[in-house]
Amino acid sequence: MGNACPHRARLVRSYLESETIPQMAWPARSPDLNLIEHVWDMLGRWIAGRSVPPGTLHKLQPALLQEWALLPQQAIIDTIASMPRHCQACISTRGYHTRY
Repeated sequence: MGNACPHRARLVRSYLESETIPQMAWPARSPDLNLIEHVWDMLGRWIAGRSVPPGTLHKLQPALLQEWALLPQQAIIDTIASMPRHCQACISTRGYHTRY
């Protein structure tokens, strides 16, 4: 039980507070801050923008695999680079705050 997630989380939180390391408080599953959600959105737009979008789930899988293989590495790099901006936007617009 000593290594259960809630116990580890409390231990980490306690350590960060003892070292006066700021912590940002927001929901654990915030889609704005989930990198893969941005990639899925990009893939979805590319699939929808095809001259003939897949009309069935059976056709969607190979289309997604093809788009994934064609995904420019620069698009991933740009998405990663945009994450600090997303974090700042979440802090500003959602009222999330930093705990000390």
